[in-house]
Amino acid sequence: MKIFSRRDSLKTLSLAAGASLISPFNLFANSKVKKRKKLGVALVGLGYYSTDLLAPALQQTENCYLAGVVSGTPSKIPMWRGKYNIPIENIYNYENFDSIADNPNIDVVYVVLPPSMHKEYVIRAAKAGKHVWCEKPMAVTAEDCQAMIDACKENNVNLSIGYRCQHEPNTQAFQEIVKGKKLGNVLKVDCAAGYRENRTDHWKQKVEMGGGVIYDMGVYAIQGARLGFGQEPISVNAAKVWAERPEIYKNGLGEIVEAQLEFPGGAMASIKTSFFENTNFLTIQCEQGKIEMEPFSGYNGNKGKSPLGEINFPYQVPWQQANQMDHDSISIMEGSPVLVPGEEGLRDIKVVQAILKSAKTGMKVSI
Repeated sequence: MKIFSRRDSLKTLSLAAGASLISPFNLFANSKVKKRKKLGVALVGLGYYSTDLLAPALQQTENCYLAGVVSGTPSKIPMWRGKYNIPIENIYNYENFDSIADNPNIDVVYVVLPPSMHKEYVIRAAKAGKHVWCEKPMAVTAEDCQAMIDACKENNVNLSIGYRCQHEPNTQAFQEIVKGKKLGNVLKVDCAAGYRENRTDHWKQKVEMGGGVIYDMGVYAIQGARLGFGQEPISVNAAKVWAERPEIYKNGLGEIVEAQLEFPGGAMASIKTSFFENTNFLTIQCEQGKIEMEPFSGYNGNKGKSPLGEINFPYQVPWQQANQMDHDSISIMEGSPVLVPGEEGLRDIKVVQAILKSAKTGMKVSI
């Protein structure tokens, strides 16, 4: 089977999904992109996601490139400089980060830090006059999310959240079926996202750093429910948070979370997220049949089916990340709206907070 390319045509997508789709590459196909240099991107935080996915993806991007890095670990810098030929003047730490404002080679700051640090570095980047990409989850609280949105608006810079799946064709295919009611109205959604997390001393196991499964994999399950209905949930009717390994997920920190989300008209979504088991699926029950995606949020291999046919646009890692960054770069160059703005991250964190409150109180919580 042919590997999907960012240059694949609108016709190819339409035939495969049984719907009139817009491919990720062609979202901007009819626009006149300003002729200018590629955007320089600085990665803030050099953990796994930056090292294994974003940096390699920036070697594939057409509209941006890896221009700089920000790290609090000096020992990491020689490898990054040697491997990616990053000039010394584009290397920053957390103390001198604000001086990035004076660097014309850095256009975008990509914040890839633990969630508890997102607010600080998004706001500092915005005040430095740099466009901002922020990894999910956007922040720990809705109030922090709003402060990040406000700071970027006040400083006239773009803010985009790293929801890679919203840029990819399999996700866009099932969304188009839902939005077009090509199988009738959505009646119910079931979604799960999880994997076996074997680390024991990572930020994901530390509540003060934004840890717990609901902020990490839970955001995918929430996205599955929201995109599966094409609407926003109005309440969390029930939720449960627990740990199968309480010696790792201490003091009530969630290793597994289940929740029932109510949507307008009384339709329900059941979601589950876990650091204890591998699971990744999205089932959208419509009036005229099911859309079944499994997996639905992997780095590759996402695929599904419906009565309209197969949904399967294959590609290789790290295509998703390159595709996402190329799209967001074009938005900056054109001055056009980003596909996944800060408001989208805010919506998910409102649901996260409602889930945690419902689990704690045992009551239905409005969103």
